[in-house]
Amino acid sequence: MEFDDRFLQVQRPKFDCLLFDLDDTLYPLSAGLANECRKNIEDYMAEKLGIDRSKIGQLGNLLYKNYGTTMAGLRAIGYDFDYDEYHSFVHGRLPYDNLKPDPILRHLLLTMPYRKIIFTNADKVHAAKALKRLGLEDCFEGIICFETLNPIHKNTVSDDEDDIEFVRLDKTNNTSNNDDHDVNHTTTSTTSSVIFDIIKHFDQPNPTTSGLPKSPIVCKPSESAIEKALKIANLDPQRTMFFEDSVRNVQAGKRVGLHTVLIGTSQRVKGADYALESIHNIREALPELWEVDIKSAEVVYSGKVTVETSVTA
Repeated sequence: MEFDDRFLQVQRPKFDCLLFDLDDTLYPLSAGLANECRKNIEDYMAEKLGIDRSKIGQLGNLLYKNYGTTMAGLRAIGYDFDYDEYHSFVHGRLPYDNLKPDPILRHLLLTMPYRKIIFTNADKVHAAKALKRLGLEDCFEGIICFETLNPIHKNTVSDDEDDIEFVRLDKTNNTSNNDDHDVNHTTTSTTSSVIFDIIKHFDQPNPTTSGLPKSPIVCKPSESAIEKALKIANLDPQRTMFFEDSVRNVQAGKRVGLHTVLIGTSQRVKGADYALESIHNIREALPELWEVDIKSAEVVYSGKVTVETSVTA
């Protein structure tokens, strides 16, 4: 028919959302924050929890391997501490000056016509500060972070979904006053009476992970953490692309059903649909992300990174 073209349907884009890890993904490992963060964690273990420094290296490796983060592992084996104090100690002294504005990445993000969300194991103050340093504070709809997955600083495992909120980025508020952690915490770090000896556990013949205590902290690479993040942000894994520098997080994301992009290497691994040496290579590797026609008003976010006041950090 003469006017058939008028009724051609616009093809639906393949993706609804791009989910980005933050540290060592939106900026390179060479920035040095990861190494300093590791040192700060070790100092916290020694100075605040009284762990023998000669054991920290082995202990930290076991906790990271089996629980996703050292923090989650410490809580699992019986150490009790204030979460804000931990984040303040570990992130508060990071060399944020190493992070510089990235106008190239900013342009790439703002021209991709999709929802864009940060998904990090770090706390919201660190996320907001890093994004501000990179000049990317208005490029994302929201942040799924430690507080999002672990609301109200719960120290017990909970399956209650009713108190979980998506930390949205508000155009009107500003986090400039929250860039630095409050180091004047009244809560002191303590330990429970019994600490599970994970080093001894794995020194035994044929050790298994089935007997390990469970952590109250929810974090990547747990599949349940990724599924919870998807639920919080109302995302369909089959229509979400996940950008990560961690191989195990990428593989967990793939098991959940996400499309995955490994950042920091050009060598693909099992579970990664794509592998990019740098986040800056995204357009040449995935040009189809720009080959859709969506109204810009629906996808460009302005304003500074802020968070709901109902989530404390």
